[in-house]
Amino acid sequence: MLPYTVRRLGFAVVQAVVVLVATFGVTALLPGDAASIVLGEQATDDQLAQVRHQLGLDQPVLDLFGHWLGGLVTGDLGRSLVTGAPVTDELTRRFAATALLAAVTLLVLVPLALFVGVTSGLQEGSRADRWLTTVTVFLHAIPEFVLGMLLLAGFAVYIGLLPATAAGMTGTELAGRPEVLVLPVAVLVARQLCDIARQLRIGVAEQNAGPVAEHLRLLGLRERTVVLRHLLPGAAAPAVQQLARAVEGLLTGTVIVESLFAITGLGTGFVEAVQNRDIPQVQAYVLVFAGVVVLGNLAADLVAHRLTPRRELVTW
Repeated sequence: MLPYTVRRLGFAVVQAVVVLVATFGVTALLPGDAASIVLGEQATDDQLAQVRHQLGLDQPVLDLFGHWLGGLVTGDLGRSLVTGAPVTDELTRRFAATALLAAVTLLVLVPLALFVGVTSGLQEGSRADRWLTTVTVFLHAIPEFVLGMLLLAGFAVYIGLLPATAAGMTGTELAGRPEVLVLPVAVLVARQLCDIARQLRIGVAEQNAGPVAEHLRLLGLRERTVVLRHLLPGAAAPAVQQLARAVEGLLTGTVIVESLFAITGLGTGFVEAVQNRDIPQVQAYVLVFAGVVVLGNLAADLVAHRLTPRRELVTW
């Protein structure tokens, strides 16, 4: 386990370096800049040049990159080119809402995927298996924006059962009004449920059809013990890796869901930063998203490696 952990950590460091370089390079290629956003379409070339100089946008790319890396080392993500406020303050203000949305989504997604995957795997080919598979595939096929609009129209507008948006609410206020999170969480869960449940279903079905499960049942072990202690750990490794990919999907889905339901989180902040060509903020959001992906995949690979059954020499 230790050699694999060291190799995987080294690969994660390489990924982090690539992310740093790619983040700066991609944001540097964005068309337009904050000066044109601040001054508007009627600004003259001289005015644009003056504002670009004030914002430091006219410096050589390598100097900008070195200054940016130096700030990262000290924890300084720079200041917004539009508002002048520290980027860290903006991230902190928006982080709570996104973290709450992601946490609630995972708390719902993981047990639901376990139930669907294990039930389908143990009853492979049954009516329950076919129904559960059909429903999850159908939900996965609907784009998040379309599903969100349908849920908004049905439960918020037509029935009036749930609030339509979370406009103006902070993370603390969202925690005090859980009904606001019902529709956003439903959209995020529906999109990711199919992949995780499918991986669990395949693993559980393979384990259940093997000789080990049959032998354990012949020994008189309870079905719950057979499933939880023997079948599920062997089937969980690919599902854990799929869960890491689901976290990546949650990041992209968060941008859509937060914009749709007016949640003041990292997703809406990223969209606004791109629209304003606020490069320091765009870079900060990309680093946060990329960091979550790298760390999530690292954790998933380590857990999956630990759960993967290994053949060992048995001497009698």
